[in-house]
Amino acid sequence: MGRAEWPYNSTARARGLVLLALGVVKVATAEQLRQLVLPGTADLQTVRNACKDLRHAGLMESVGRTSSPGANGRPVRRDLWNLTTAGLAAAASELGRPVREMGGTARDAAKAGAAYALAVTDTIDAFRQSPPLPTKPVARRTTRPAAKRVLPVRPRGLGHLRGWETEVALPVAGTFTTPARGSLRADAVLTAPEDQVPALFVEVDNHTEPAAVVAAKIERYGRFFGRQVKNDRGRDVPLWSTLWDDSGRGGFPPVALVFTKDVGAQARMNRIKAVRDLSRACWQPRWDSPRGWSLKASEDDGWWDFTGTVPVIATHLDQLRTHGPHGPVWWRFGHSDWQPITEALTNTGTKDEYCAREEQRSLERDAQEERRRQEREEELRRREAGKWECPSCGGPVYPGDAWDEPVAPGGLCTVCRTSTDSRQPPTTQRAVTAAEAAETNGILARLRRT
Repeated sequence: MGRAEWPYNSTARARGLVLLALGVVKVATAEQLRQLVLPGTADLQTVRNACKDLRHAGLMESVGRTSSPGANGRPVRRDLWNLTTAGLAAAASELGRPVREMGGTARDAAKAGAAYALAVTDTIDAFRQSPPLPTKPVARRTTRPAAKRVLPVRPRGLGHLRGWETEVALPVAGTFTTPARGSLRADAVLTAPEDQVPALFVEVDNHTEPAAVVAAKIERYGRFFGRQVKNDRGRDVPLWSTLWDDSGRGGFPPVALVFTKDVGAQARMNRIKAVRDLSRACWQPRWDSPRGWSLKASEDDGWWDFTGTVPVIATHLDQLRTHGPHGPVWWRFGHSDWQPITEALTNTGTKDEYCAREEQRSLERDAQEERRRQEREEELRRREAGKWECPSCGGPVYPGDAWDEPVAPGGLCTVCRTSTDSRQPPTTQRAVTAAEAAETNGILARLRRT
């Protein structure tokens, strides 16, 4: 296309990436679009030109503005960009999705300032951490070399932009296209199987609702995840599994709570704990053991059963921006420390771990029994090596066989020694009898009788 079609000289790549980003987040500022898809550009004008060219083509519009404090504390107003109906179809082509799955154009949200939608966009960017890539330098009519730019360093991100969906209907009844009353919409859903995250449901919380309302959302997530439908073979399967893959970790798919309000660390933790305590029935696993399940762990070894539970992890947007999703920024409900996302999503104390411990204990018991068997065999070998023939009967004599006194090597066996002892006269008894006879019949005896 020529200059008339794209009067702001944007590149096809920049326009395609902007359409891709708005197809996911629906509404954003130029600064957010740059962070999402073109963080390596030298300045913001590259993205602005792409937005203006797409507006010129009837694919985008700017019908609202947002205001936020600037560096000097004064409010800075920024244009909000959203797709038109034609732009929604163009974005569907960029994303490779049917237009019917694209949702709306977010025009009304943009008119109202789209504060909540912008927070969702910031959250997706903090997850994504799109790596800044150097752009092709613009040809200049000068011999002076351009100053070398130092690209910002961002932590490792999670997934790809095409793996994100926003405002996803989760019907507790009805269908995905016509959810019944009581259903909810996930702020965003990430599928990143390449990062071991087949499905992650993201809720953005800006403290405009009581903690009880946020906890109630988790309860509705549980109702949606527990809903069963018939598959093509007539078997009952979870409805959610018809769209998303199972993580294989056990339990329902995880829910990530991202708190966005700029408050102190203690206030953040208090908010997390309040939602945790109010939603305990949704995420708390049951303690089970060979003796049967109970409400809490006992001294007996067992495992946590995560069946029917919703894993919930929580963080703050500032932490997520600074350290990325793989940093120790996640607090898993039921855990006691901040963890990277993979560790936070991993169930601990499971039956598999119990079986592994049982297997280890069984191996240790077998090894102990084997040691005892070897000790017995060694003792038998020593006895056999130390035996001799009895000089009297020729039978085997083993050291230590005698119960009354040790037997010297080469001596009689116990039976022969006992037999020999029984045939000999009792020497001590004969001496006593002679003495008594002498005392009775001798001269001294006769003198005593006179």
